Amino acid sequence: MLELIVALAITGFISVGVAMATVQVVDQGGRNSDYNTASRNTLNAIHWISRDAQMAQTLEPNGSSGFPLNLSWVEWDNSNHLITYTEAGDKLRRSYSIDGGAPNETLVAQYINWVSENTTCELSDSVLKLTVTTTVGAGLNAVSVTRMRDIAPRPSL
Repeated sequence: MLELIVALAITGFISVGVAMATVQVVDQGGRNSDYNTASRNTLNAIHWISRDAQMAQTLEPNGSSGFPLNLSWVEWDNSNHLITYTEAGDKLRRSYSIDGGAPNETLVAQYINWVSENTTCELSDSVLKLTVTTTVGAGLNAVSVTRMRDIAPRPSL
């Protein structure tokens, strides 16, 4: 009888250890997924703003965070391009129009953290200083990724 109780106790300890290890693996897998999602959204926002800012002849950050951000340029065929990046909830949207036509709106990134100075855009000495933070999850499980980039102006033609 004593052997049976000892065997059950050992089995219980092993079961608790296996359950705890499984919970940690699942939790870490979720955190890795959240990190990848936050990182991809941050990099996507930086990619699109950088691409457009390098084309722009005029950069106009507005508001305390620098958004909405207006970028414009005249193409070689004299077409006028206007791009506006705006915040919408936790999303970053890109509105693009040519020669004042109907704008084409695209979702560039989501999970953007607009609180305080987490996501900002400012123009300093003709260099656009961009900081983007995305936060996926909530509370203790929140994962935030911040990336910064200085974007040089378009070379004079």
